[in-house]
Amino acid sequence: MEITLEDSVTTCLSPSVYEMICTLGFELRENRDIDSIVTRDGEVCWGTITECVTDTGPGLPCSAPQTSGLDFRESVRLLGPVCEAAHSHLSSLTKEQFGIQYAPWLQWTRSPELFPDIRDALESRQAPAISLSLMKLTSCLERALGDVFLLVGKECPFLLRDLLASEELAEVFGKPVMNVLTVFVGSPSGLNLRNVLWHGFASPQEVPAKYCSTMVLLTAGLGQLLKTYLQQTGRTVAPRPLLTLTESEDLLVFPGVTDETLSVLEEVMKKSTFVLKIMLPYWEVALMKFKSHRFADCAVLLLTQLEAGLRNVFAAVNKCPKRLLTAESTALYTTFDEILAKHLNDGEINQLPLFLGEPAMEFLWDFLNHQEGPRLRDHLSHGEVSSPDFPRRVADQLLSFSFVLLLRFVDEGVASEFKEKAAVRSLVRLAAGYSARFHPAALLKKQVLSCEKRVRCWPLPPLPEEAGREAARLEENSEINACNSLIIKVMWELYGHVPENHRVSSDFKNVPVENRWPQPLPELCSIHIPTLFWPRAMLEVLALLRSISSCCTQVALQVATSLEQRQQQWAERTLRSRQRRNFLCMLVSAKLLSPMLSLVSLLIALELASIHELHRKTAQEHRQYLRYKERENMRAVATWSRNKARDVSSRFLKAVLQYAENLEVQSSRGKNQWGKVVKLTHTVLLTIRAFSEKKQMLIHLAEKPK
Repeated sequence: MEITLEDSVTTCLSPSVYEMICTLGFELRENRDIDSIVTRDGEVCWGTITECVTDTGPGLPCSAPQTSGLDFRESVRLLGPVCEAAHSHLSSLTKEQFGIQYAPWLQWTRSPELFPDIRDALESRQAPAISLSLMKLTSCLERALGDVFLLVGKECPFLLRDLLASEELAEVFGKPVMNVLTVFVGSPSGLNLRNVLWHGFASPQEVPAKYCSTMVLLTAGLGQLLKTYLQQTGRTVAPRPLLTLTESEDLLVFPGVTDETLSVLEEVMKKSTFVLKIMLPYWEVALMKFKSHRFADCAVLLLTQLEAGLRNVFAAVNKCPKRLLTAESTALYTTFDEILAKHLNDGEINQLPLFLGEPAMEFLWDFLNHQEGPRLRDHLSHGEVSSPDFPRRVADQLLSFSFVLLLRFVDEGVASEFKEKAAVRSLVRLAAGYSARFHPAALLKKQVLSCEKRVRCWPLPPLPEEAGREAARLEENSEINACNSLIIKVMWELYGHVPENHRVSSDFKNVPVENRWPQPLPELCSIHIPTLFWPRAMLEVLALLRSISSCCTQVALQVATSLEQRQQQWAERTLRSRQRRNFLCMLVSAKLLSPMLSLVSLLIALELASIHELHRKTAQEHRQYLRYKERENMRAVATWSRNKARDVSSRFLKAVLQYAENLEVQSSRGKNQWGKVVKLTHTVLLTIRAFSEKKQMLIHLAEKPK
């Protein structure tokens, strides 16, 4: 798909938003006395500030009903001179004066190191640094306000606007103070500084420095009000712990960024149409922050500019140029949520995923959206991440991905020239081969492999002659023999569904059941499964498979721990007679569980590999798959067991899950009920065999002609 990106954009702010941020606050030219805003001791005079925030008045239209009828336009206009005075005041202070006067009142944010940096940014007058400071300040403020909310409330709102509108914060700080913050950062009808910056709408030159200064002053004033409240109530704020991102193996896709890569990236970003010219200073500062080891700052800027650039591509491929601008308060902002979605808000197919391709989309979903992934933008923008501890390797990943993305939007001849460099070719190759790491399906694959690895590490050494004879007598059990026979039959059938190019040669029909059969799980788990935009039905099945695998993994761990402990006690002759017999029962059960857990793991891997066949099931078949009724297969069950099948409704996947959950309980150190393990295993094997006989698994659908 060929597209032409808009490269002559002068602003990404809609006319009304531009007017609100860049014009209204400059209309009144009056000079406000700083002594009426802040005392010589640094006390913020809230009355002077709150009186600038006005209501719409009786009979006048309300621009934001959810904020009690505030007149945002007039409030911003009246606050303009106050913000000018605040900015002049802070700019006149030396670093030492700023620290003496305001540092104590900023401690409540639990990020005191942030504010000297903000002061330096204001002194430098570099627009990108001021925008970055505002972004960091709003995220820090949101986190700190959430901690204060929990003094009074129980569950902190996720959105800043809901937090500012809460009765809990009004109780601590007063409603007029909350209205002031709402004008600055809490409503799409106001300045909305947090959102226009964090979503990449505002260019550096469009954010007046005086609003950053005012937010610093307001934050100090909140600290003063909080101190008074805590003294009056005797309460103490308990800050929630910050998240520390780790450099897990799943996060590390690309190699570390080298000086050569940075040099090439500096050239590419100046030539790529992905980067809007008005936003180029942000990219330049992002690289500067990376070089100076300010990796959280680098990530913040990259994330906002990836959103800005992708919004430009989104508007082009979907032929909706107006979506490049900020929407009004009554309409939808075009943010990552919609940019990465399958459908547009009007129901049409979003063309961006088709244009970017599956690997790029999976990377973005991994790093931004999946609940068990790093969710970098969410954690950073809501102040949940420890910035000083932000890992370099995570910033490496964002930089490398950004580089490859930018390279797609440069002239073909220039791109070819860059790709002659070995480092660039390597990054492009890795990006093209990317597959999901944090989608639940990818995490299930890891679970399955982990379970199988644990089972194969079980210590099952030969016993002394006398104990061996006793264990052999325990194994001479009709139910155990029936289990062994069923395991071989079901496993043999499951092996038949493994794709030929992923099979491990093995003829185990006559092999003892406790032998460690070769498993094709690594090969099965290497099969690529598209993960974008799974429907609810597939996610429901996946959740059940993950629960089963999680229980099996825990069982494998518990059995291994118990075996190791009991074997040591056996060798040291510290087991009483009852404990010795229980240990022998454990060994017999472990010999049965080893192939059984392998069977369940293989079943999960095969069903996962065929999960996209689920759409071929009717609604009734899907319900049967999840809620298999044993009585419908009583005759089939009777051919494998003389026991009568109970005339009760059970469920197939949920029956397997129930088995795994029961195993987890019975094999725990507290229970240690190994005699029940055989009965549980026999029952679930009958269920699996009966359902397989009806050919209602996903692996059976995969065999049917489409």
